[in-house]
Amino acid sequence: MNSELQRIAALKACAILDTAPHPAFDCLTRAAALAFDVPIALVSLVDTDRQWFKSALGVDLRETTRNISFCTHTIEGFEPMVVPDTARDRRFAANPLVTGAPHVRFYAGAPLIDCDGYALGTLCILDTVPRRLDDAQLRLLGHLADAVMHAITAHRQSLELKDIQRRLQHQDMSASEPQMRKLSA
Repeated sequence: MNSELQRIAALKACAILDTAPHPAFDCLTRAAALAFDVPIALVSLVDTDRQWFKSALGVDLRETTRNISFCTHTIEGFEPMVVPDTARDRRFAANPLVTGAPHVRFYAGAPLIDCDGYALGTLCILDTVPRRLDDAQLRLLGHLADAVMHAITAHRQSLELKDIQRRLQHQDMSASEPQMRKLSA
């Protein structure tokens, strides 16, 4: 299986796509927006043909197609990606998110790396004016992305625990059926 298929399988295994908003993720996007003084912060999960936003601050979008996604480029590596001026970057100058609403002129994203080394998406910050980040800010963005990944892992573990509990309850009920028959006889 190629690495992109494995990355998508790892994303799907988290069972987080298309789930309801959650305060843990919204808190982290708010923290990123405040820390970097930007109007837009997103937790973006990069699926096969789309990027879906688990948390979106500053935009009404819940997803975009992957072909216009800045985050698709970010997940190709393990380090944050910064685009100081999207209008001057040939990869993004004609992007509808740059030429139209929300008029993105600055992008910085840190990949969300799972325990197997797959980049599932990003924590990203966007602005409507060009800007730069210093080394300390890049490290902070990376730490916030790590916190998002911990929240994703906690979500997955919570689902796994619920599944185990359900199976154990089912086993207990199945095991007690013969005892119930003896009692009723």
